[in-house]
Formats: sequence, structure tokens, C-alpha cells
Amino acid sequence: MTGRVAALSAGRWPPAAGRDPESPAHATTPIETRQAAARCTILAMLIARNLTKSYLSGGRPLTVLKEVSLEVAAGGFLAVVGPSGCGKTTLLGLLAGLDVPSGGTVVLDGHDLSTMGEDQRAELRAEKVGFVFQTFQLIATLTAQENVQVPLELSGASAEDAAARAREFLARVGLGDRGHHYPSQLSGGEQQRVAIARAFANDPKILFADEPTGNLDAATGARIVELLLQLNRELGTTLVLVTHDATLAGLAASVLRLKDGAVVDGNAPISHLPSPLAP
Repeated sequence: MTGRVAALSAGRWPPAAGRDPESPAHATTPIETRQAAARCTILAMLIARNLTKSYLSGGRPLTVLKEVSLEVAAGGFLAVVGPSGCGKTTLLGLLAGLDVPSGGTVVLDGHDLSTMGEDQRAELRAEKVGFVFQTFQLIATLTAQENVQVPLELSGASAEDAAARAREFLARVGLGDRGHHYPSQLSGGEQQRVAIARAFANDPKILFADEPTGNLDAATGARIVELLLQLNRELGTTLVLVTHDATLAGLAASVLRLKDGAVVDGNAPISHLPSPLAP
């Protein structure tokens, strides 16, 4: 790593007059290198290195994801695109800690998922992660407000606080007067807005969205996209989104393109510094 990169990451660039961090006299020490790496990694909400996922199929290994690496800055927006069957949803599951890779590592908000058990990963998701799915995943026997409120209560909020926050976020997605309606009484777009309110109500640091407009018409999908982007901007939530929609992907700060389980283009890392998790 060059002295200029270390100095920039450590907030010491440009140098004082007459000081060149490239010169041997001002070479970066190993401690400075690791400090700079740590500072840079703070800027990255999500880091994946060489992620691989294989299954046994007919007694033979089938590799569905091949050494995928990516970085997403805190508050950033990454779109993952590619044809059906290219590994997008598999990648999303690995990044969120829902599944375990066959190889490689995922670091989510400074937590190395490879060092955590299933219960620890579940606790991390409950604290830091939100999800929006193509099929909404609402509970049919609960009202819109209850669908937002119950997960908050399960996370430790009092019933009163959870109810207030559920009403607040339903209002933010334009459903302040529909909280008492059941999913069957809501349109597809309204159900997805409830799902978005549920995802954001717990103040996640990162939100994973799997084809959030896939079951919606173009006009409704466009409104859902604008809502996601608005909340991304207002709340600073990092957004990782899987989509077939080229228009939606074009709104992202960076795009990762997959084909046959491998990266073919996009998402240049925000840094080339060594991981602070490295010995």
C-alpha cells in the first residue's frame, strides 16, 4: 500500500510542505497500515471476499457462486443484476447470513459472519438487517399495523412504543389510514409498502431487497422504488437490491453483474486496503 493511500485514509493528505509519504523517511508503519485499514473499513457496511457456494447434485458438486467479492459503503446503494439462475438470490442469502458459504468471508458492519454461529447471526440480523421480498411475506391474520408492530415487539420494544413506531412508518409510506386493514384488503403495491415500513421500522443499518418490484405493475413498481430511495436517503440505510429491472439498477450508486455465478462487471471496491480482520 502506498504512503499516499495510507495518508488519505488516515486523514493526513495532503502532507505538510516538504513531507512526502512516499519517501523512505516517511514510510507507513505496519501499525499505521492497520489503522488506515480499520478507518476505511468503517466506511464499508458490507464486505464480501471470494464468496463461493456449492451443493451436491447427483453426487457431484454444483457450484452456483464463484469467488464473488464486493464492498458497499455505509449508506450506499448496490444493485445486483443478472439473468435468472445466475446466483443473485444465493448471494443475497450469504450476504445476510441466512446461509453459510462454501468458501470466502462476509463482514457485515464489522462482524465477520464466518466466526458466528447460527444464533449469533440471527441476533445480528434482528439488530442490523431489514428485508423486503418479492412476495411481501406479510402475515395474513395480522393487520398492516400488526405486521409492522409485532417484529418490533419481538426485538424488545414495548407494545406502546412498537405501536407508535408502526403507525409512524405506515404514515411515512403513505398508509397512515390503512393500519387496521388486513393484507387481503390491500393492493399489491400497498402490501409492499407495508413490507417496506416493517423493514425500516426497526432502524436497520442495511436493507436487503429481493426483486421488490417483481410482482407489481410498472407504475406501482416505480412508486415503490422511489419510496425505497427516499428512505435510503433520509435514514442513511445501506441498500442492497437484487433486480431484473435495468431502470432500477441504473439508479444505484454501483452495480454488480453476475453471470453463471461469477462477477462479470461492476462494483469496484471502495478501497484496496487490507482487511483489519487479517492477522
